[in-house]
Amino acid sequence: MDLDELIQKGKARRIFRAKRKLTVPNVVSHVTQRAAGKEPLFLEDKDYLYMLVGMKEITKKRSLEIYAFCLMPNHVHILASPREDGLDEAMRDLFSRYAMMFNKKYERKGHLFAGPYRQAVCLDDSYLLAASLYIHMNPARAGIVRDPRKYRWSSVKLFYEGNSPRSFVDPDFVLRLLGRDNRERKKLYSELLERSVSLAAEDVMEETGAVAQLRKALIRVFPSVFSGVVKRKQIAQRTGLELLDEEEIIESIRSMKDRGKRISPETMKARRFLAEQLIARGYKRQAIAGMFGVSVKTIYSILKRIG
Repeated sequence: MDLDELIQKGKARRIFRAKRKLTVPNVVSHVTQRAAGKEPLFLEDKDYLYMLVGMKEITKKRSLEIYAFCLMPNHVHILASPREDGLDEAMRDLFSRYAMMFNKKYERKGHLFAGPYRQAVCLDDSYLLAASLYIHMNPARAGIVRDPRKYRWSSVKLFYEGNSPRSFVDPDFVLRLLGRDNRERKKLYSELLERSVSLAAEDVMEETGAVAQLRKALIRVFPSVFSGVVKRKQIAQRTGLELLDEEEIIESIRSMKDRGKRISPETMKARRFLAEQLIARGYKRQAIAGMFGVSVKTIYSILKRIG
């Protein structure tokens, strides 16, 4: 039985980083797609509008829920989850349709996009919030605007305007992490977004750990906010997947090291479980080895153990 089947049957307790895309229902993903080379994806307003129409159509055609997005001049960010088993199909429809229009309109040939879209699975609520903030602050980090709330081609207005219009985007899935009162949570999101611009590291298209780094930085600045976020368990309720919070993993490793060097079968299982949780979050084996205080070879050995 493969990972997709385990998740669908509710038997998987954690997600492992895999080469192929994870497309099972309800799993929330941060999707990124970029243009080939240094070419632009959008040359005029009508191009952006065409992509927006396509996004709206796939929410209906492919039963896709979109929670946030940002269309940058040469790449795209989408935070979404399929209600049915079809993330691959939805993204293929969206990007192939746009590429055909763009090539025909500008009389060009060849691939518009650099390759398959990239997917980062949101494993817990704090990562979900950080991914949404990262998506919305991208235009400011790129120097296109000073205030990310002023960028036209993103869903950001739905996250801070008091009477935002109905849309194919559902911002409430993210905003509910910040409380029940709509006005207060939008105010808090706006504050988090403003601070994210100065806290963020490299662009996620270049640095795969950028969202995780932003999450850590925000937790340091807003500890009380994120302590409330992790209690919501929205990702766990939606997917049936219960993953440890990253700080819980680190504390478990610290406690394990404090107990001494005696390695029981139970300790080996715990080590493997924690190592797998870290790999699911994008940690390299060398970094995991440093956290455990063992060699990289030992980490490989731990991960190969069965049972």
